[in-house]
Amino acid sequence: MPRCISTELKTLSVWVLTLTLGGCIGTGGIAPQGKALSANQLATDEAIRQAAGEARWPTRRWWKSYGDSQLDRWIALAVQDSPSLAVAAARVRQAKAMAGVAQAAESLQINAQSTLKRHNWPTDQFYGPGELADTTTWDNNAALGLSYALDLWGRERNASEQAVDLAHTSVAEARQAQLELQNNIVRAYIQFSLHYAQRDIVAATLAQQEQIRQLAQKRLDGGIGTHFEVSQAQAPLPETHRQLDALEEAIALSRNQLAALAGKGPGDGASLQRPSLALGAPLKLPSALPAELLGQRPDVVAARWQVAAQARGVDVARAGFYPNVDLVGSLGYMATGGGALEFLTGKKLTYNVGPAISLPIFDAGRLRGALGEAAAGHDIAVAHYNQTLVDALKSVSDQLIRRESMDKQQAFAAESVAAAQRTYDIAMVAFQRGLTDYLNVLNAQSLLFKQQQVLQQVEAARLTAHADLVTALGGGLEAGSDVPAVSHGAK
Repeated sequence: MPRCISTELKTLSVWVLTLTLGGCIGTGGIAPQGKALSANQLATDEAIRQAAGEARWPTRRWWKSYGDSQLDRWIALAVQDSPSLAVAAARVRQAKAMAGVAQAAESLQINAQSTLKRHNWPTDQFYGPGELADTTTWDNNAALGLSYALDLWGRERNASEQAVDLAHTSVAEARQAQLELQNNIVRAYIQFSLHYAQRDIVAATLAQQEQIRQLAQKRLDGGIGTHFEVSQAQAPLPETHRQLDALEEAIALSRNQLAALAGKGPGDGASLQRPSLALGAPLKLPSALPAELLGQRPDVVAARWQVAAQARGVDVARAGFYPNVDLVGSLGYMATGGGALEFLTGKKLTYNVGPAISLPIFDAGRLRGALGEAAAGHDIAVAHYNQTLVDALKSVSDQLIRRESMDKQQAFAAESVAAAQRTYDIAMVAFQRGLTDYLNVLNAQSLLFKQQQVLQQVEAARLTAHADLVTALGGGLEAGSDVPAVSHGAK
């Protein structure tokens, strides 16, 4: 006597068979292999260890430490009007919109459609249409279609999470673009200030040379000097005038550069006045630096979000190996023949509802290829993150070493200027008293001019090193508050 098989047992049997067939497409050998490094795994050098505890994390407006209101205003204008930041902001909006599209796939989908067709039947003595000849009928319908992804394997969920992770990546990349722009403006502004300082030195040198020429002329007129001394005093004047003009050119070009960085025309740059920042101003170390704080760098944050997104992509590709089950249904009115609105009567109502199952059985390697591509993408993202972290540590260490060196160089350069000033003062007194010739004065003046130039360049380099260090530390953009809470690794 045949046994009765219950409906539940039949359903279970079908489900087991479905899973078995889905397992026919194997995933072996194509799992991700990359592993992300931790900042604490990388050895830090003495410069980083000494930096720990000296100060707090850099503020969002780190450039305010230079104490120049014009610089503050110019960076604010640049952030507002820069085309490069506008592109970055548009990419963020695009990524967020794409995340919204992906998330919508997890929700109930309802579509409506309706058609109204009027059919006029002709008279045909050979083929009909018989009773319909010279009549008009309507073939109309209206329907609502419903679908809902059950997402048993997390494909839709992971796809939407991947899109959200990519949106986070775009935000971090926008922060990196903003940080780089701020750094470029600060560096250009420091050079702008340096050109003014150098112009002051050249102008002072020109005034001294004019004074010496006048003194040499007086000595000649008084009968204690020579024409050779006067000629020597006049010789450096044209070159000093040339240097002065070259620095005026450099100042004008710096204005244009700052205007371009801010997304403005040269006319706006012409309004820039002489910077008020002091090249020799003391600057504190902007941050304590435990290694894990490197995670607040925007480029590191972007790389971490990219790893998270690629890990989600692996899960999406893996879910393709399993049956896809959606709940679908429709509700509609339809009618063939009758009046124009006949299909809206209750007796014309139709509906259907039930699961829709798609099962991958044989796809010629398409699913394995997709998973392999996703796994490779994950490994590429991990390798990129690891390299970004290594480069970040190197950058911070380089800038800490450079900052310490610049402080020492500034002290040595200041001593050299003081010594050169004393030598020049002694030479001038001796020349005025007729105890030495003009050549000694000229040599002393050239040495003083050279050492003053060196000091200004060292001080500008020190300010630039400070800007580069703050940039290497993440610029205080608070990117660390927007990182993957838990590293989402591919399984």
